[in-house]
Amino acid sequence: MIKITWKRDANGCIRAFSVIGHAGAAPKGKDIVCAAVSALTQSAVLGLERHLRRKMRVIWREGCLEATIFNPPPDAMTDAVLETMLLGLREIAAQYPDFVKLEAAEFESLREPRR
Repeated sequence: MIKITWKRDANGCIRAFSVIGHAGAAPKGKDIVCAAVSALTQSAVLGLERHLRRKMRVIWREGCLEATIFNPPPDAMTDAVLETMLLGLREIAAQYPDFVKLEAAEFESLREPRR
């Protein structure tokens, strides 16, 4: 099962999310549930980093994607990317409830690491 967690800040804006696990709906490489979740979440990260130039901490590894946005400006574009991602994920979870679980969690304020 894929477990998707998102965290909102005090203003109600998504500031972090994680995707952990595999759907197991089909053999590796043929699992449309995993493919759909991966496409939505990876596109959101790419859009935030490359198009909107948001500073983020992103952890990618087998069966795991974690993303946190550091000090985002208050703008509708960041929110639109993340809320659209969540909308798509909710639709996938509704269609495949045995393979995708969604849950909200509390956001702990994070600062960008010093270099």
